[in-house]
Amino acid sequence: MSLAADLAAGITTLGINVPADAQRRLLDYLALVTKWNKAYNLTAVREPGKMLTHHLLDSLAVLPHVRGPRVLDVGTGAGLPGIPLALARPDWQITLLDSSQKKTTFLRQAMIELKLTNIDVACARVEAWPAPLPFDTVVSRAFSEVSEFLALAGKLCAKDGVMIAMKGVYPHDELAQVPGGFRLCSVVSLKVPGLDAERHAALLQPAMAA
Repeated sequence: MSLAADLAAGITTLGINVPADAQRRLLDYLALVTKWNKAYNLTAVREPGKMLTHHLLDSLAVLPHVRGPRVLDVGTGAGLPGIPLALARPDWQITLLDSSQKKTTFLRQAMIELKLTNIDVACARVEAWPAPLPFDTVVSRAFSEVSEFLALAGKLCAKDGVMIAMKGVYPHDELAQVPGGFRLCSVVSLKVPGLDAERHAALLQPAMAA
């Protein structure tokens, strides 16, 4: 099967709606990561077929649990999960935050080449970044342990928003350390097509949320 067919099949398996045009742009994004990866070391995954599973489908798997329209991707790296989410949901406004100048340079180029008008890029450490407004969802894919994620980025979440920590195996130890001020809503098992590994998303909210 081609990458396009694999992507379409994966999206169908996930049960989400991603228009054909957005699927083409997801593959354009994959090609861009592959091209820039040689010089910028954006990801340790090098093979496009593996990138499709480990990055694109892995990012899209969390889509049903993300609340729009304002979404912040903390420690986004190559734009994951933020760029796949932005392509799948053009009506959302997604901010990609990373402290690496190299990675944010790539992200700005990706914005231009993919014509992404619903993305903002910020190069800063999350604890020092002055967010203009709180976000409906604050998500991280490989940023830090849950307690650190909440401590550093929790202030950027709206009172009725959600914090999503994307993880591999069920993070028992990390969830035992959730700080006061936040409550664990649920831990969702994510089934990523073609990926023979555990994936989970911990959904947390500010304690004052209803």
